[in-house]
Amino acid sequence: MDMPSALVLLARAFGSSLVMAIGSICPALGEGNAVCKALEGIARQPEASSELRTTMILGCAITESTGIYSFIIALLLLFVFKG
Repeated sequence: MDMPSALVLLARAFGSSLVMAIGSICPALGEGNAVCKALEGIARQPEASSELRTTMILGCAITESTGIYSFIIALLLLFVFKG
């Protein structure tokens, strides 16, 4: 393996790991914040718990999709884009 192709392989590996690190930490922080605020709202107004729970679950599903997108981008960087 020559030096330029080794550098491209290293950059692809580093880039995909960085994408996965940022792409998994950010949705986790967002979901934690959403659940925290939903639980605070349920504690303040228990009669609104079903509406808050539904909105929270929908928000968590949308937030989790960004983690899935980052996983797909990391796979593309590793296996599709050969450079």
